[in-house]
Amino acid sequence: MQQLMWFRTDLRVHDNTALAAAMAQGPTVAVFLLSPAQWQAHDDAPCKIDFWLRNLSHLSTELGKLNVPLLVRTAEHWDQAAGVISELCQQFDIGQVHLNQEYGVNESLRDNQVGQALDALDIGLRRHLDQLFFQPGSVLTKTGTYFQVYSQFRKVCYQRLHDNIPGLIAKPAAQAALAIEADPVPLQVEPFATPSKQLQQLWPAGEDEAMRRLARFVDEPIADYQAERDIPSSPGTSQLSAYLAAGVISPRQCLHAALAFNRGEFDSGNAGATTWINELLWREFYKHILVGYPRVSKHRAFRVETDLLKWRKAPAELEAWQQGRTGIPIIDAAIRQLLSTGWMHNRLRMVVAMFLTKNLLIDWREGERFFMRHLIDGDLAANNGGWQWSASTGTDAAPYFRIFNPVSQSQRFDPDGRFIRQWLPELDGLGKKEIHDPSALGGLFGMADYPSPIVDLKSSRERAINAFRDLTEEPRHVFHE
Repeated sequence: MQQLMWFRTDLRVHDNTALAAAMAQGPTVAVFLLSPAQWQAHDDAPCKIDFWLRNLSHLSTELGKLNVPLLVRTAEHWDQAAGVISELCQQFDIGQVHLNQEYGVNESLRDNQVGQALDALDIGLRRHLDQLFFQPGSVLTKTGTYFQVYSQFRKVCYQRLHDNIPGLIAKPAAQAALAIEADPVPLQVEPFATPSKQLQQLWPAGEDEAMRRLARFVDEPIADYQAERDIPSSPGTSQLSAYLAAGVISPRQCLHAALAFNRGEFDSGNAGATTWINELLWREFYKHILVGYPRVSKHRAFRVETDLLKWRKAPAELEAWQQGRTGIPIIDAAIRQLLSTGWMHNRLRMVVAMFLTKNLLIDWREGERFFMRHLIDGDLAANNGGWQWSASTGTDAAPYFRIFNPVSQSQRFDPDGRFIRQWLPELDGLGKKEIHDPSALGGLFGMADYPSPIVDLKSSRERAINAFRDLTEEPRHVFHE
């Protein structure tokens, strides 16, 4: 019985649950669906789509070594996926379709529609757990609900992992050649522009590159990860987020590498390794939240009462933030890093998000959308979770009165201004004290090519606290799924 492997955000041949299962069942054909209209609706970044396509090309080559032809089809919107997959199954006499589960309302609806269409054709659909360590719904509170607090979720995950570490799945052996030609992988999909060569070179495609980055990270930087991860000018992070988001590497591969470095320990041993494992579990936590609380996939706040918060309509300030022209150097440097590289340092994502949602009191959804439109590692669960945490609207969120001061954050985590100088060369002439807050120089700061701050940090902080304090503790309406 011929099998169909439907690739999505799992662009690898190693440790791929669905691919291994399909090839164990019989001769396998693979498919990837181009869905540009859906990607636009999800605000996927052009650099992210380009990264997918470049990795898809590498995947096609690796699948060719296994004699698995990769077919490329188009389903502009996901509501067309059921028809495209059904037609493909009939064309190639497919008996069973394999896929790795994805999460989010639209993803679940798409896969359910495909399942129903295949049922009508008496074709099986097998869904596999691959993106996560644990099936959503299997890590619950004692009352049978999804966790809302990360530390409690992590504790249960640790207990489960101590009992049973998810194993790595071997790369399948090559199958007998099929009389089916692979399709060419497009270099570009309209209307997504191809990013600069410089950006592409920052993010080489392929599993070999992902594994090289993982090996480099666990060889040395992971030991100091707890301290170095907050320094934006330091190469202290794994630089694997884009590869994890596209499924070029799996969380299981990352976990096994960290455990090998840390002699099998999860919550003891090297502090850097345990901190990085915790980051993998944060990623897991936010995907479970998508399933347990689907409203966050629908542009709704996790804390329902905060949907009533009176966000400001300030288009000029929003535009200044989006362009890295706020007059707050650490904010502007972080935004320019994002616009240039498709990536922003994680500490700065929190600082930038708090500045927008607290100091400017602009709706977190504006920031969430802007990030997704520029991030090469854009992921619904992680991006939404991070923005709602910073905006104090989400699960386990920062208390509304805890507002990062961006100048203090800059002084603490970029003390010499190295990161600021890299991205704001117009400030290079300032000393390491003045560079964090040039406006403190008053009239002595006369640089025409760098703006004055668009907001007063102290008064805007008080404005945000008052706006959140005005919300009643009890929701004034109930949101029904």
